[in-house]
Amino acid sequence: MSRLPSTNHLLSLKSSIFKSARFKFCEILILLVLTLPICYDFIMFVKRILIFFPLVLIFFLAQSFFWVPTYDKQALGSPERLKKYIHGSAADAEMLNPAISADTTSSSIEQLVFDGLISLDDKLEYRPRLATSWTQSEEAFLVVDPRHRIQGIAKPSPEPADWLDFLRQSLKGNSKWTANIKSVEVIPGTTIQGTLQVLVLGSDGSPELLNGRPRMESASYTFQQPDRIKFVLVRIDQDFFNPIKRLIGDDYFTSFPYEDFIQAENPRQRERLKLHFPEILQVTEHSPVIDFDLRRGVRFHDGHEFDSGDVLFTYRSIMDIKTASPRRSDYEPVKSAEVLGPYKIRFTYKRLFSPAINSWFMGILPEHLLNAEVLKKEALAQKTDPEKFTIRDSKFNRNPVGTGPFKFADWKSDELIRLQRNDDYWEGPPEYQEYIMRIIPDALTQEMEFYAGAVDNYSAQPHQVARFKQEEKYQSFSSLGYFFAYIGYNQRNPLFKSAEVRKALGMAIDVEQIIKYVLYGEGERVTGPYAKMTDWYDQQVQPLPYDPAGALEILNGLGWQKNAEAFLEKDGKVFEFNLITNAGNPIRKNILTIAQNGWRKLGIKCNTQIFEWAVFLKDFVNTHNFDAVVLGWSMGIDPDLYQIWHSSQTGKRQLNFVGYENAEADRLIVRIRQEYDKAEQIKMTHQLHQIIARDQPYTFLYVRKATQLLDKKIVIVEPESDGSGEKYARIYPTRDGEINYYFNKWRKLDTVPQFSEK
Repeated sequence: MSRLPSTNHLLSLKSSIFKSARFKFCEILILLVLTLPICYDFIMFVKRILIFFPLVLIFFLAQSFFWVPTYDKQALGSPERLKKYIHGSAADAEMLNPAISADTTSSSIEQLVFDGLISLDDKLEYRPRLATSWTQSEEAFLVVDPRHRIQGIAKPSPEPADWLDFLRQSLKGNSKWTANIKSVEVIPGTTIQGTLQVLVLGSDGSPELLNGRPRMESASYTFQQPDRIKFVLVRIDQDFFNPIKRLIGDDYFTSFPYEDFIQAENPRQRERLKLHFPEILQVTEHSPVIDFDLRRGVRFHDGHEFDSGDVLFTYRSIMDIKTASPRRSDYEPVKSAEVLGPYKIRFTYKRLFSPAINSWFMGILPEHLLNAEVLKKEALAQKTDPEKFTIRDSKFNRNPVGTGPFKFADWKSDELIRLQRNDDYWEGPPEYQEYIMRIIPDALTQEMEFYAGAVDNYSAQPHQVARFKQEEKYQSFSSLGYFFAYIGYNQRNPLFKSAEVRKALGMAIDVEQIIKYVLYGEGERVTGPYAKMTDWYDQQVQPLPYDPAGALEILNGLGWQKNAEAFLEKDGKVFEFNLITNAGNPIRKNILTIAQNGWRKLGIKCNTQIFEWAVFLKDFVNTHNFDAVVLGWSMGIDPDLYQIWHSSQTGKRQLNFVGYENAEADRLIVRIRQEYDKAEQIKMTHQLHQIIARDQPYTFLYVRKATQLLDKKIVIVEPESDGSGEKYARIYPTRDGEINYYFNKWRKLDTVPQFSEK
């Protein structure tokens, strides 16, 4: 039986422990006293290190800058370096599949690995790639209502043939119209069953909401398609039906009896279905057609031959809703795709849409590596449900196979992407054996790597351009980009309803000073909505003058007068608003200050705010909860501005967030996107440019220049005209300032050659 210790025993034990601890403490104290000189010396040593560490670091960085092997030394020490082109990128790619990627970095790699059917040449004209040629034509349809009486046809119920004879006789004097008709035929009517989505309406007649959005339901219908006259046209003509309308009367088109031909299967849905009658039954229909003749003998990087099936597969993959392709809207206007042979394919569109041709720049995917059977096998190998497995999940996206000048070789995330030359490229192999994209997020590091020759190109910042242009070892290329900066005014705000007010606000901002001091001279003024180097931009439109006195005169004329505090006031209300932009952009931050100061001189009270990008979009731009914004647009090569400027695009989360509305501008925007004749497009884009410049929904500011740097030893290699050898030419930009157009002909030399000047 155990016994508990007594109190005396516990006290004795406590005393013993205390004495022992006291002894140990004394020992430690004596030891510290004896070693104090040594500890002091050690502490002083560490202190000296800490004092001199920054100096050592600076020295190390300096020697890295000056002692890292230069381009020349690298080339002498390793001739293989001459065969590699190394590009520095601030960000890594997301995925290497042109059907589903949306970032710039991925696109830059995809352009080397994949080919599209067509692309743009150095003059910004279309050129053949995987397609050797193409034609654009039109199938136009006119619905025949036999009950309609036409003056000139004696029969009480004329047949389609009677209509056809009447049109031929009546329009035979219109040589331009008749010359465009390749063939005409009557298409017999048929019965069509279909389904579409309609709004669900509440008891008060307003749309019901589901999760904040209008609720939709499927509505089925039976459609008795009347006889139609089909015109096959040589060229696409959006005005083709105008002469016909003048003959048979506008009422035929404005009062067509749709209800006689369309029946809702559910009578409850009939009224809602009526809103879609013109969509179901198009009285006139334009169906543009693009026929592509494809290049023969082209092979994918794995040796499989390219043909029309790959083009059809690419289109269907994009349109597959499970793919969730960001490019789907580019192909939505396609009505049908038809393979006409191994090397011929036809796309028929359901409406006029002139930007359609540009969608075929996109790289073509290999069907044999991504078809349903292959994806199913891959899903099973990964032990994943095949029904849920899509192209987005495929290993192909990190191991792409295309027909382009370079083959994919390696991808180390956040480090590099390596490509190898395609020696069997249909246009001839590139000069470089390897293309390497190094991920270098830090701008200073990227600059140092360029100086050392570890990367072959560098995008100079505005403040660096003048210095770099003076350095003999570099060739520089400055060009205007597709981007322009602007101040946009929310025209839902009564302050900005008047175009004269918006004009006055623009006249108070010294844009030339922004270009000179903020951009270091690396920019030009812009006056309208198109990229400045394109034909769509009207060079004759003059920018607003910097004229604060004239601006104040305009505002005074509109009733704005300065109050006792020197602020403009009208009807007891001070001219006051907020100007906002996104964080992380020092140039836009400077513009805020310059605009604020300029308007303050007029007596306008402008408050400025900066928000994180996500907050800026979500809480302000997308919800229209702003007065004015500093932003920019990166424009495309085609003239379509529907999403940005058409009055139908002013809703929340749409791109016409400033709420610009102009009926004439709307008309031109629609006609431009339906016009296939470039000369006519140019006329109309210039008209649109003039209207927008007059209305000033934006204060258009500038387009910034981009400057690319390369070593002068990088050249273009071309064959001699007599076939005797080769010659070297300087790299030169295309019309839009792009320098990579002839990249496949670039070669890196060990010395600067004698050039054969162009």
